[in-house]
Amino acid sequence: MPKVFITGIGFITSIGNDAAAVGESLRTLRHGMVRYPPFDRPEVPVKVAAPVREFSTDAAECEDWTLPERYRIRREVLRSMGPCSLYAHCALLQAIADAKLAEADVSDDGTGLYAASAGSPAILTRLVNRMHEQGAMRCPPLGVVASIAGTVQFNLVAHFKIKGASTGFSSACASSSHAAGFAYDEIALGRQRRMLVVGAEDGNVETILPFAGMRALSLNPDPDTASRPFDVARDGFVGTGGATVLVLESEAEVKRRGVTPYCEMLGWGQASDGHNVAISHPEGDGLARAMRRALAAAGCTAAGVDYVNAHATSTPIGDISECRALLAVLGSEASRIAVSSTKALTGHGLSLAGAMETGFCALALRDGFVPGSAHIRQLDPAAAGLNIRRETRPAALRVVLNNSSGFGGANVCLVLQRA
Repeated sequence: MPKVFITGIGFITSIGNDAAAVGESLRTLRHGMVRYPPFDRPEVPVKVAAPVREFSTDAAECEDWTLPERYRIRREVLRSMGPCSLYAHCALLQAIADAKLAEADVSDDGTGLYAASAGSPAILTRLVNRMHEQGAMRCPPLGVVASIAGTVQFNLVAHFKIKGASTGFSSACASSSHAAGFAYDEIALGRQRRMLVVGAEDGNVETILPFAGMRALSLNPDPDTASRPFDVARDGFVGTGGATVLVLESEAEVKRRGVTPYCEMLGWGQASDGHNVAISHPEGDGLARAMRRALAAAGCTAAGVDYVNAHATSTPIGDISECRALLAVLGSEASRIAVSSTKALTGHGLSLAGAMETGFCALALRDGFVPGSAHIRQLDPAAAGLNIRRETRPAALRVVLNNSSGFGGANVCLVLQRA
């Protein structure tokens, strides 16, 4: 089967809006959390979020949004976008440039696009309210495509003239890892030569705050310690948004174009918990099976793995579940293999998380480092036996795993190898 490589990445994130800034944040453990002004109300118990910098998308009308000067997007294009689509558009421009793709490479029937996003609840709320208050015919014509869950692929496929396979994935926090896995299959099976994989979320009040009702968000008001995966005192995740785009290409395309890839994607695996609609299996059963399937698909064993980018979101139950899965799968190698959760820096990006953290893994493989797991003051006893790295250190990585888990017990593990 054809080999699959990552040849380009675009980042719009809470820790940087390009690969250079993101890499620097990962090395120096510079987090993106702040006391979030929209949460600064007495009735809101959550105080911290990890917003995207340089963009302002809170205004009801897209004409009033502001974005970095280097991006010029026409008003008629913006009208069909939610913030997540805007972030994805900018990240895709980066990824195309990073992979050195020509316009003909992008708009070609050998190039497809798979995306993951929850859409734009803020725009959908305004749309529905306006329909009830003023009537359906007073709603903006593009309100639906700007707000519903498919908005990211609708916009990118249209505006970048994508002609290959395209669809969206909806498995909550595993969504963009599912997108990457199935994109890998499209190339490995010879159906496409190139796939653009996108994860994107608004990262505002409407996408983050509803999780407070689930008791899933951190109530810690200190940005420096609110997101602390694997720490015994963790109390929930910190929400974030933005976008990451990965360019996946076949070996033949890499050779034809003469580009140097970040890394190779060796394979992937998925499995379901079959346990609970919102809570991970207490023993990490589904994630463990997903990891074993990924290793088998990649032709690897735990002995060949150097680093695991854990899903660990800083929730009390979820982190323990993943620790148990890691111990079960890594076995005698658990004390050697480096493990960290970069969500200590970024917060949790929901559908965005898998693609974003795969991008982090690609940087780590190319540049030779293991990102640290920040903000740990006292390691949870459940992590005993794991090699949780608290500091970023140089490392000649060969094989890394990236874990993702979502509602309904959806679990995905991606396997990457140094190119």
